[in-house]
Amino acid sequence: MGTPRSERRHAEPARGVLLASPAEGRKHGLRVLPPPELAPYVHHFWFVQWALTAPLVAEALPYPSAQIVFVEEAGDARAEVAGPRTGRLTRRLAGEGRVFGITFRPAAFAPLVERSMALLANRVRPLREVFGAEGEAWAEATHAEPVLDRRIALATAFLGPLLPSLPSEVRRVRDLVERMAADRSLLRVEGVCEATGLDARTLQRSFRHLVGVSPKWVLQRFRLHEAVEQLKAPDRPSLAALAASLDYADQAHFARDFKRVVGETPSRFVARARG
Repeated sequence: MGTPRSERRHAEPARGVLLASPAEGRKHGLRVLPPPELAPYVHHFWFVQWALTAPLVAEALPYPSAQIVFVEEAGDARAEVAGPRTGRLTRRLAGEGRVFGITFRPAAFAPLVERSMALLANRVRPLREVFGAEGEAWAEATHAEPVLDRRIALATAFLGPLLPSLPSEVRRVRDLVERMAADRSLLRVEGVCEATGLDARTLQRSFRHLVGVSPKWVLQRFRLHEAVEQLKAPDRPSLAALAASLDYADQAHFARDFKRVVGETPSRFVARARG
């Protein structure tokens, strides 16, 4: 049962990962692409396991998508559905534990809940509330299964029958968000409207319902993802050059946006990255 380890297709490293405190002990993470039948909906599966002698605090600017997460730590096991998070995500790891997650592609979770994704933004709900007793049975089977590939197989067996053929609007919004992540020329909502032929009101309505956040927020999140990656790089640009490349009016505007979301100034972030 499950995909042989030799056939795993690994997903690209996550973007928007901020600086973490040093790990004292063992920590292992993995990101795996989904099987073909889930690929229209699921971006990747992920797994983190740790055994630490001192707590570790990790932070990230999450991707605009929903997740299903199975957590086991401190003798507790829980399964949750997490909507898109607009602020930074802070996670404290201590002792021993493991987390198995399913990250959906943007907009692709909406058909499973048949409600506006804006109602899930910044919220975490028990898996049972979303998928009923069948979801609870899936969670119990997942927590009892130590092998990652078999957990992926359980997820595929549960989600596969629930996934309808993607409606055209969901496919359009999903692909547009992923284009916004990759196309560095799309930095403003006006540019997205021009590239797609959609008016701003239609774009706003579709994003709120299917993604859970506004197109302006999505563009800003991807700009900050790019900023974080460049500021962590050994050959990082000057802050003025980076601000200009991300279409900020000036370095001060960029610094304010960065500090508001990341929690520290770009200069302080660079100093910690060097350290």
